Amino acid sequence: MGVLMSRRQTVEKVQKVSLAVSAFKDGLREQPSTRRQAEEGAACRRTLEQEVQEAEEEASAGPSQPEENSASKAAWERLRDGRGVEPEEFDRANRFTPPTFIRPKRELHDDKPPDISLEQREQVINDEMCEICEVWTAESLLPCRICSRVYHDGCLRRMGYLQNDSAVEVTEKAHTETGWSCYYCDNLNLLLTEEEMYSLMETLQNCKIIPETCLTLDDFLRYKHQVHKQQYECPMTEAQEEQAALQFSALDPDKKGHIEWHDFLSHESIQLLQKLRPQNALLHLLMAKERERARAAFLALDRDSDGLIGEAECRQARYGWFRKHPKETPSCNVSISHVGPMSESSPASSSSGKSYEKTPPATEQQEARTTDWPGFLRENVAYILAARPNSTALHLQP
Repeated sequence: MGVLMSRRQTVEKVQKVSLAVSAFKDGLREQPSTRRQAEEGAACRRTLEQEVQEAEEEASAGPSQPEENSASKAAWERLRDGRGVEPEEFDRANRFTPPTFIRPKRELHDDKPPDISLEQREQVINDEMCEICEVWTAESLLPCRICSRVYHDGCLRRMGYLQNDSAVEVTEKAHTETGWSCYYCDNLNLLLTEEEMYSLMETLQNCKIIPETCLTLDDFLRYKHQVHKQQYECPMTEAQEEQAALQFSALDPDKKGHIEWHDFLSHESIQLLQKLRPQNALLHLLMAKERERARAAFLALDRDSDGLIGEAECRQARYGWFRKHPKETPSCNVSISHVGPMSESSPASSSSGKSYEKTPPATEQQEARTTDWPGFLRENVAYILAARPNSTALHLQP
């Protein structure tokens, strides 16, 4: 999109000009040393050296715009590169270099349904070595609940992804049924291709959304109104505005009155995936652990083993993916939430009064409808992906 010239581009400009100066100097030594040529060479050399000096001063001094504009540029660059919120104040001398994220590319076969068998179980094995330092120490490795990567807590600290106040919580959570997502799987924005990311950034810029800032309910509704009007050229209805308000409530489970930037970005990323990609393409994004949990969920609901479940049970599974309550006491009841990726408690036994956590009653028509295994996966794939982040927010309201 040509967002802004970064410091890296400025350094590249300095390097190119320096190469031009060196080449010019070498050429002068090979030419006849007449007075006229010397004078012309000196004039050109002064011009090039002045440009080098100006470029170096520009690189060292940084942008001359206000500090908040510079911070905004850096935030847009982090968003474009998929780095999320990077703690720039860290002392990088004692830390590992952050990874370079490579956005995925669409393949020709993505729109074809993958062969995910219900009967053929997959053997899920975690990696043996830490993803960061590539050293094996089995007793202290933290496994990701989505992918096969494992990490040392010390390596995560040196990467800047694990703060002191959350180290104990992450260490304990990684070995529970709820599990912990690594920094790759926790960031749903990394599922977007470059083209999809540019589309999202353009929408955010047009709607005056500032990266890495919190959004209040008014901000969120104003954004939703603008996006809806741009797409459909008509205002949102009252029902649609009410649904957007429910989504805001789902993204703000602690009732703080605002939603965090990474939660908003995850919500918008999964929304964009639903809009631009068919369900078959989303199925290709599922990891082996997610497919295994989906099998366990379907088999637990298919009590008569006929390969079909009712619509109400499918809806129950959909809500079960979003049971993010690691602080609750695990229930002894066997239900869909126990085989889901995010839950430690049964939806049926939960006493929570939050409206978005309750499974709505199904109508008679919905009760009569049945779903097979491929249909179950297609209908729930977006919700399975939306459950990846560690945040307790519901990034896709069922």
